Amino acid sequence: MAETSGKPSVLFVCVHNAGRSQMAAAWLSHLAGDRVEVRSAGSAPAEQVNPAAVEAMREVGIDISAETPKILTVDAVKESDVCITMGCGDTCPVFPGKRYLDWKLDDPAGQGVEAVRPIRDEIKKLIEGLIEEIAPEKTA
Repeated sequence: MAETSGKPSVLFVCVHNAGRSQMAAAWLSHLAGDRVEVRSAGSAPAEQVNPAAVEAMREVGIDISAETPKILTVDAVKESDVCITMGCGDTCPVFPGKRYLDWKLDDPAGQGVEAVRPIRDEIKKLIEGLIEEIAPEKTA
């Protein structure tokens, strides 16, 4: 594992780091708790997180209103075990031993909350599958 904590580390990448990647990071933090290190970034970060994404997540009890889009750095990729791009054509610097996934998701940019809800729900399903794979709950 990249982290000294021994926890798997996941980086979500989207161009603006304002919608899909923010929702994915929030879902992973919410559902996996402290079993996973979570980061998100974008190659051309927006000024703020998409308000429709904030509202869609608020509806399921997750507050991402304080998040801010961050620039994608080589270090963020180096420090992550799994790098997930979100159908936005973004590329991550490639390092040996890392796992790269591309999730094909509609872009919520410019959409209302009605259009963002199905994207939010699809991301949750993908995150649940990812957690089962990289950080399953330990059963007694």
